[in-house]
Amino acid sequence: MLKTNLFPWSLASMARRKKRKKTAPTSSEAKARKGPFNPIVNNAKDLKKQLKETSNNERKLSAAGPQTEDISPTEDEIFFQAVGDVQPLKGNKKRIITYPDPNLKPRHPAPNEELEAMTHLWELVHGSGDMDITFSDEFIEGAVRGFDKKLMKRLRKGEFAVQDYLDLHGLTKKDAEVRVRNFLTRSYGMGLRCVLLIHGRGLNSEDHIPILKERIPIWLSRGPVRKFVLAFSTARPYDGGTGAIYVLLRRHKGKPYLQV
Repeated sequence: MLKTNLFPWSLASMARRKKRKKTAPTSSEAKARKGPFNPIVNNAKDLKKQLKETSNNERKLSAAGPQTEDISPTEDEIFFQAVGDVQPLKGNKKRIITYPDPNLKPRHPAPNEELEAMTHLWELVHGSGDMDITFSDEFIEGAVRGFDKKLMKRLRKGEFAVQDYLDLHGLTKKDAEVRVRNFLTRSYGMGLRCVLLIHGRGLNSEDHIPILKERIPIWLSRGPVRKFVLAFSTARPYDGGTGAIYVLLRRHKGKPYLQV
């Protein structure tokens, strides 16, 4: 009797267990619903995370205060900042500033070097300077006052041996003057007596005027060079003719201080 009463209960219990097993989700199904491959759950989590980050960013911005744009000042703003404290000068605002008349000549004109040089040459030719100079279109010669006429004649004939020379072709007046001064100073320091200056005939110059030839008598008769120049004369044809000039220097006192 006891066994027959328990059997129906056991059958009913087993039937209920089978029904539960059929209705309960499997572990794989539950894992699929909760796992990372569930789009609904994942989207909800991402949305919640984005809302939280947005809220945090808004709180940070509100705590930091209002943000201003970094705008560089314009040129006009910089100018007005620089002259903002400038005040106008006191005085007559209607004063008119007049500029000098360009047609007016200065009361004391600037010295003309060319005019001074030609004036000096005129004085030398007319016996007003320290040298007696004879000047023509072809020949030039000059000597200190009281120079021996026999020595002048020898110089004119080219009887003094030329010990050195300087070629001035292609130089400007300013450069040529410096070169002549340095050359003669060096020659005198070396104890040389007769040198040759090649100034050219002016064939390549404007209007074929021998500009350097006209300037050499001036350079030899003024400045430091005149202290050791005794005489000069146009060279002989074999030494350059009218395109060159002999220069006779004083004898150096004592032992020459420059060596060749």
